[in-house]
Amino acid sequence: MLNKTALDWKAAADTIKFEGRAFINGRYTDALSGQTRATFNPANGKALVDVALCGPQDADLAVKGARAAFESGEWSEMAPADRKMVMVRWAELIEQHSDELALLECLDVGKPISDTKNVDVPSAARTIRWSGEAIDKVYDQISPTPSNCLALIKRLPLGVVTAIVPWNFPLSTTAWKLAPSLATGNSVILKPASNTPLTAIYIAGLAREAGLPDGVLQVLPGPGGSMGKHLATHMDIDGMTFTGSTPVGKLLMEYSGQSNLKRTFLELGGKSPNIVFADANLEKAAAMAATAVFYNGGQTCTAGTRLIVEESIRDKFLDMVVENTRQWMPGDPLDPATMMGPMIDKGQHNTVAEYVQIGCDEGAELCFGGKRTLQESGGYYHEPTILARVTNDMRVAQEEIFGPVMSVLSFKDAAEAVRIANDSIFGLAGAVWSNNINTAHQVAEAVRVGTMGINNYFGGDVTVPFGGFKQSGNGRDKSMHAFDDYTELKTTWIEFD
Repeated sequence: MLNKTALDWKAAADTIKFEGRAFINGRYTDALSGQTRATFNPANGKALVDVALCGPQDADLAVKGARAAFESGEWSEMAPADRKMVMVRWAELIEQHSDELALLECLDVGKPISDTKNVDVPSAARTIRWSGEAIDKVYDQISPTPSNCLALIKRLPLGVVTAIVPWNFPLSTTAWKLAPSLATGNSVILKPASNTPLTAIYIAGLAREAGLPDGVLQVLPGPGGSMGKHLATHMDIDGMTFTGSTPVGKLLMEYSGQSNLKRTFLELGGKSPNIVFADANLEKAAAMAATAVFYNGGQTCTAGTRLIVEESIRDKFLDMVVENTRQWMPGDPLDPATMMGPMIDKGQHNTVAEYVQIGCDEGAELCFGGKRTLQESGGYYHEPTILARVTNDMRVAQEEIFGPVMSVLSFKDAAEAVRIANDSIFGLAGAVWSNNINTAHQVAEAVRVGTMGINNYFGGDVTVPFGGFKQSGNGRDKSMHAFDDYTELKTTWIEFD
């Protein structure tokens, strides 16, 4: 069925089978302790399935298996063209199981089914296929040496890599981590978010079906604190990649230093500026201003939560944004017409409500939304919210809320817009809207972020790198630049007699 209705998806949700076990050494298995933890549907607060609660012993077993798989050379020394074939087949299997994966992601995260089916699952397949297709196009180097010497520069896999992924985009972020790390020949220990592990567990089985050798990919659901620390301090793990909050990222850097200095790459928080000049296409800018904040319920590290508008059009443009915001009222994620679902859990639901109150207490003007909604569902729904007359020293302008809350600020000229945009500990993403190419490009260059859009928001694809400046992290996901994170450069210097 090509175009499923809400009733179709609800029927599928009633019959879907959940896999909650860990994936260790090529098979699904319970945690050694036998302990489990339920994962819940944010749309109604009901339990979905009991998931293996892995601990340090499971992690040690997985690391041992991953190390053995790496040292065997079955994957790490496989010809890149052959690794490519496995990864392309894996991507094909993800596409073949797209309905199941989309439904799992919808139920586990609360993301609208239209997003998981049309964005998240295709994106994951595309990322895995692209990295696989790219890996046999990466050439080693010969340096310019004297005629009696030959210097070879090769890229070698790190070894065993830990990937810790967040709950807001579990499937697509997992693909961002797994695709380049596996393509370059590493073994990977994947630690999914404890509250959204289901798609990661599912695709591990598909990877084995595609031909990935046992032990090369391990999936360990479990508590983020204890499990994350154990993996981050493990002496037999060579690299670590993490997407999540800045405070946790700082801890992981400390753990790296306390252990074996494992290479650590972080994609962290954001408070992204979305700058609109008076000469912009205001209709397009207003529509995207709402999308930039309310997509995925604002639970997006790149969300354009600081809308910075030229003073001369502030009121007019705000009215336009409000009108575009009306279509983002939350609803049932299983309904294909729904554009925004619930917050991930009660804690995040409360956090959003608290920040709305903080903004009002600081003197911001609540001009749209601001309330919890659909409480009869048992889910964690919150209205899209717009706070106007915000200044950049307010907490709602400086702190990452991770919810559907927009802070509207104003500026008089380009210099002030740049100053406001850069007055943040974060530097992940942003955008500028202007039909003056000079203004647009100069502002885009001056804002200190890893990704900047000109007359667009959320622009980019797998061919371009993604990551942040300042306390938004280091390293890069996506593109061939991601291969740098998962490889070591080795020089072999040869002298001829």
